[in-house]
Amino acid sequence: MVDLPRRSLLAGMAALSASACAKINQSESAKTLFDAAEDGHRSLHRALAGKQGLAPEYTRAERSPTFRGNGSVTVEDPFYKAQLAGGFPDWQLEVRGLVEQPLALTLDEVKALPQRTQITRHDCVEGWSAIGEWQGPQLAELLDAAKVKESAKFIVFRCADVLYGRDYYESIDMVDAYHPQTIIAHSLNGEPLPEKNGAPLRMRIERQLGYKQAKYVKAIEAVASFADIGDGKGGFWEDTAGYQWYAGI
Repeated sequence: MVDLPRRSLLAGMAALSASACAKINQSESAKTLFDAAEDGHRSLHRALAGKQGLAPEYTRAERSPTFRGNGSVTVEDPFYKAQLAGGFPDWQLEVRGLVEQPLALTLDEVKALPQRTQITRHDCVEGWSAIGEWQGPQLAELLDAAKVKESAKFIVFRCADVLYGRDYYESIDMVDAYHPQTIIAHSLNGEPLPEKNGAPLRMRIERQLGYKQAKYVKAIEAVASFADIGDGKGGFWEDTAGYQWYAGI
C-alpha cells in the first residue's frame, strides 16, 4: 500500500514531463492536475497515517554502496566554504519564527541532543533510490525546546545553497514535523555528512520524496502561512517547477 501512491505520483509526474528537477511546467492544465493529485494524495496518505506510521527501515547490510548527491552538491558562500574546511566550528542552526524561545545551536549542541538513527530509502522524483543510515535529533525535540506557538501551521527550512539564483527552502506541516522519523541529520552511514549530501545538517522526512529533504539547513522557521515566502507555494521546486508541496511516498 505504500508503493502504490509513490508509483502513481512518479508516473503522473513523468506523464507531465516534470523531469530531472529542472524543467519548469508552465501548463495551466498540468498545474490543475498537479493540484488535484496533491489534494487527493495528501488526503489518502493522512487517512492511512494511523496504520502506516513509520516509513520502512532497513538493515546495515542493505545500505547502498554509494549515495549520490542531487540538486545542489556544493555551496559557494565564502562563510560556508570556510566552515566546511574547518569542520563547521561556528555553524549555527536557528529555530525562529512563531516560537516563544528562539534558539541558536552549534553543531556540537545539535549532536549533544538525544539522537535517532534510522536506515531508510531515499526516493528521488527523478526515479532513483538509495538506502542510507542517518543520525540526528528529532525535529520535535527542537520545536518543543523552542516552544512553538499554536498559531504555527508549517515548518520552513532555510538553506545555505542557492540554486538557479534563488535561495533554496522547503517546508512541511506539523504532522510531519512531529513525526518520529523526521530528524535533522548530521551523519550518513556513520560519517559526517559529505558536502554533496548537505553538510553539516539536512532534513530527513522519510515519508516524502527527495526534494523535500532540505540540505545545508541553517534555520528552522515556524510560520502560519507561505504568503510572504518565495512565490508562496512552500518550497523551491514548488515555486519554480510546479512540484507538489505534499510529496508523500
